[in-house]
Amino acid sequence: MRTLIAIVITSLLALAALAIAQPTVPGVPFHDALRGTAPLDEEPKAPLIAPTENKDVIRGLNYAQQPPTIPHKIDNYQLDKNANRCLACHARSRAEESGAVPVAVSHYMDRESAVSGHLSPRRYFCTQCHVPQADTKPLVGNSFVAVEDIRQQPAKTKKR
Repeated sequence: MRTLIAIVITSLLALAALAIAQPTVPGVPFHDALRGTAPLDEEPKAPLIAPTENKDVIRGLNYAQQPPTIPHKIDNYQLDKNANRCLACHARSRAEESGAVPVAVSHYMDRESAVSGHLSPRRYFCTQCHVPQADTKPLVGNSFVAVEDIRQQPAKTKKR
C-alpha cells in the first residue's frame, strides 16, 4: 500500500514539475508561409487579392474525378438558395446556345444514382468544388505527382 502511495505522490510531483516548466523559445523567428513572421497574437496585414483569370480556356485535369476549374470571372454572380447564375449558361438546355460546357450528367443524379430532370440539390452550389483561378505564386510548396507519372522502380535482386 505504501508503495502505491509513493508512486502516486512521485507521479503527481513529476506532473507538477512539467506543468510549471517554461517552454523553450527557438532562437530563429517562426516563419509561416501564410502568416510570414507575424507573431501569433498579432493580425498581419492581408495581402492584396490577385485578379481572377478571365481566359475562357479549359484547363487539363491533374487527376481522375477532379472538378474542372472555372476559366472566367464569376464576380457578382448570384449563387445562393434563390438563384444560380452559373446555370444561365451551363444548364444543359442553354449550353448549346451559350457555347458553355454543359453541367455533367452526374450533377443530375441523386445519392442512389437515379437520374432526374433537375439538378441535384447536393450539386447546386457550384463553387463548393469548382473554383476560379488567379495567376499567383503558390503560398506553399506542392510536390503532387499524378499517378500516371509515377514510375515504379525495378525490384532489386539480392546477391548471394
